[in-house]
Amino acid sequence: MTDTPSSPPWYARPDARGWRTDPAPAEVRDFHTGLPGYRPTPLIELPSLAAEFGVGRVFVKDESARLGLPAFKALGATWAIHRALAERAAEGAEPGPVTLIAATDGNHGRAVARTARLLGRRARVFVPRGVHARAVAAIEGEGARVTEVPGSYDDAVLRAAEAAAEPDTLLIQDTALPGYERIPRWIVDGYSTLCAETDEQLTAARAGDGPGLVVVPVGVGSLAQAVVTHYRSRPSDHAPALLSVEPRTAACLLRSLTLGEPVGVTTGETTMAGLNCGTPSSLAWPHLWHGLDAAVAVTDAESARAAADLDALGVSSGPCGAAPLAGLRAALTGRGAADRRSALGLDAHSVVVLLSTEGAAANPHSGASPAAPAC
Repeated sequence: MTDTPSSPPWYARPDARGWRTDPAPAEVRDFHTGLPGYRPTPLIELPSLAAEFGVGRVFVKDESARLGLPAFKALGATWAIHRALAERAAEGAEPGPVTLIAATDGNHGRAVARTARLLGRRARVFVPRGVHARAVAAIEGEGARVTEVPGSYDDAVLRAAEAAAEPDTLLIQDTALPGYERIPRWIVDGYSTLCAETDEQLTAARAGDGPGLVVVPVGVGSLAQAVVTHYRSRPSDHAPALLSVEPRTAACLLRSLTLGEPVGVTTGETTMAGLNCGTPSSLAWPHLWHGLDAAVAVTDAESARAAADLDALGVSSGPCGAAPLAGLRAALTGRGAADRRSALGLDAHSVVVLLSTEGAAANPHSGASPAAPAC
């Protein structure tokens, strides 16, 4: 007798597709299209995955090469830095050198450092214990001064905030803090370009009325907030299901959704380094609570299998980028799979979009990364 796979950690909210919010600012896309080197990242159709899952079509949004970097983070960093510098000038700040400051576990800090270099600005980036040496070197390679903090990501965020209290500095952080939400919101707005591109590419691929399901990896939830904002600001009769995916060792959002309030969890080790987060973003939480249809958590082994499958199909994806495929597979297999498929509204004609947020080059970890309470 063959053992039936166990059911994954799972949460579902039946009324999420009826919730509505305001869209991201339209000028974000125009800003990005004007940047040197901008081009939409590919949306790749993978018929073999559609056959595996019994749906109409499966597409992967491939973020392995975004504005010269191997992850999607540059979309948020460039827009937020543009807005922050413009506002600083409008408020009458003295012209002169400004140092951009961030805390990071890799991709966000490199995106801030790259943008600073292109603008002729200085950057200082704080990284927590456990960030891979090659990730640190990549940030330093953009000309940033890197400070390694002997503690967690939360400790790095606090050190960055302290450094940003000095004159002629700007904190460009994707984690909201008390009294610090405007720039994190601009970072979320920057991610809306990814969703707008996806819509246009699905239309070009004659994918009906758009996606029936979008699957997004979650750390603190900023990208998921952007996805919820995009798809929950459209007419409800075309609203897709939205599924979040986290590591089982750091499923802070799934735990929070289950309890109905944002809570922290103690994280373990995971190869999904960029998702190793212990507390949902306070800025993202209301959108995720109201607008996500479901949440699932996956193991490192499941993410590794998904990354290998994508690689075999010609898509470069790191462990975080492969998490959506792992999450979809977990949701649609094992005990209770029929109920989970029903909760996601999937049938033989559904169009599914997986957001692969990083290429293999973005995550240099060959093994598990040390636990960190936030991303």
